[in-house]
Amino acid sequence: MRIYHEKVAYENPLVPLKIFYHRKIDDVWNDWHCHKQVEMLYILRGGLDVYVEKQQYLLRDGDVILIGSNQLHRDHSHGVEYIVFQFDCNQYYDPTTMPYFKLFMDSSVSLNELNYLFRESVEAKQAVIASILDIFKEMQDKSYGYEMAVSLHIRQLLLTMLRYDSRKILSIKNQLDMARLKPVLDYIEKNTNAKITIKQASQMANISYSHFVTYFKKVIGMSFIDYVNYHRIKMAERILLTEDVSVEEAGVRIGMENRGHFYRIFRKFNDCSPKEFRKKMMEWGK
Repeated sequence: MRIYHEKVAYENPLVPLKIFYHRKIDDVWNDWHCHKQVEMLYILRGGLDVYVEKQQYLLRDGDVILIGSNQLHRDHSHGVEYIVFQFDCNQYYDPTTMPYFKLFMDSSVSLNELNYLFRESVEAKQAVIASILDIFKEMQDKSYGYEMAVSLHIRQLLLTMLRYDSRKILSIKNQLDMARLKPVLDYIEKNTNAKITIKQASQMANISYSHFVTYFKKVIGMSFIDYVNYHRIKMAERILLTEDVSVEEAGVRIGMENRGHFYRIFRKFNDCSPKEFRKKMMEWGK
């Protein structure tokens, strides 16, 4: 079986999503593939059979489907027009939404299980479709402030699924765990450029050093090191876009004095170097 990892390219690096109209006239089978982005398909006209891991979904006019991050999927078209919407949840969370957004990226959850919503709740289905269409229009029109509007519509879309999820597939089962890690998360948020070791973090949470690494990843959904680096790179992005400083200075400002290390971590989260990121954003703003 041939499988490929799709790399989704964003039109605007500051808006980590891709949404587009697609039309297939012929009877076509696509290969199995996956990508880190969550994907939603909204069928305008025609038929599309979608296979997500071991599940089959026969979609027709007006249907919508959710495919989780890194879930293997393929489709078989019968002459179809539809909207494809792909977005990276990790790029949209903040401290207030992190516990909820994590649920959409949790590898232990088969996100396609949420598709029962669209069969059982007309209200949920209509609300989700409305959000997809709003996002599509914003990305087409690009009116002033569309980036903010898109972010709001994505949050509304996810909120709809959270609130209509009667089977509690997306329920937070670790409220006490989140509360226990809150001092660590708050410290990272307020001291992104400061050096914080796993030992220090484990002491803040009152968890043994040997248990902390596994515990943090289980609760947050990413390793402690990745979480800290993610926040640092986000700060570096803001510095590069808003201040007239060198790339090296931006690295120093976020606590990454080693230039090679800074470049490597930046590329991990952005698929480009800091210089390439700044250049792309300057070109986009012209």
